[in-house]
Amino acid sequence: MSKIKQILDYTKYRIKSDNAHGIHPPFLFEFYNNVIADQTPFYAYQDIESIRAKLLLTEMEITIQDHGAGSKVNNANTRKIKDIAKNTLKAPKYAQLLFRLVNRLQPKNILELGTSLGVSTLYLAAPNQKIKVTTVEGCPKTAKVAQINFDKIGYQNIKLVNDTFDHFLPAYLAKTKELDFVFFDGNHQQEATINYFNQCVEKVHHQTVFIFDDIHWSGGMTKAWETILKHPKITTTVDLFFMGIVFFNPELSKENFTLKF
Repeated sequence: MSKIKQILDYTKYRIKSDNAHGIHPPFLFEFYNNVIADQTPFYAYQDIESIRAKLLLTEMEITIQDHGAGSKVNNANTRKIKDIAKNTLKAPKYAQLLFRLVNRLQPKNILELGTSLGVSTLYLAAPNQKIKVTTVEGCPKTAKVAQINFDKIGYQNIKLVNDTFDHFLPAYLAKTKELDFVFFDGNHQQEATINYFNQCVEKVHHQTVFIFDDIHWSGGMTKAWETILKHPKITTTVDLFFMGIVFFNPELSKENFTLKF
C-alpha cells in the first residue's frame, strides 16, 4: 500500500470511527473508556521507553533475515539498530495499549508472533510477572538484541524463541491446551496472517483475546482482517486502524466496531 493511499484510508477511518458516545454495548463502552482511551502513566512505561530511546540512538548494524513481508522503508540485509527501531517498533501509544489490555485481562499465557527488538514484548510482560510471555522472532540477530533488552530490564517471565512462525506454531499449539492472549505482529501478508489465525483459533476459549497489528498495512492485510471478522467463533471486534482487537466471548454482541484512538 502506498503512503498516499494509507493516508487516505486513515482519513476515512477517522471520519467513520466512533468515540465513547457512539458505543452502545455496556461492556465495550466501559472497556473503551477505561482501557483503550485511558491515559494513565503506568509505572512501567518510563523504564521501557528508556529502552526504546537507547535503541533509537544505537548505530550498530546487524544482518537481517526477513521471513515476512519485509520493510516498506528499508529492505537492505544489513541495517542499523536505530533504523530498525524507528521503522518497526510500535509507537508508545499502541505499545502502552498492549500493557493496558494485559493489565485488564490478566491472561495466564501470552503468545507474541514477532518480537522485533522486544519493546512490545516488554509491555506485554510488565503488568504481572506471573504471566508467561512466549515471543517468537525469526531473525537470529534481532532476537539477540531483544534478549539483551529483556536482560537489561530484568523481567523473568519472557521466553524468547528464535524460530520461524511456520515451524514453531504447529509444535507449540500441539502442546498448548488453551490460548489466552495472542499478539500477531509479524509476517504482514494476507495468506500468512489468515493461516496463523486459523491455527490459533482452534485453541481459544470464551475469554481469549487476539490482537492483530497493522491490519491496514496493505490491501492484503485489510483483506485478511475482513476474512478474520467472518469467523463464527468471533463476537465483538474493534478496529483501531493500526491495530485490531478480537473477542470470542459469546456473552458479547456479534458486532464490529471502528473506534477512534
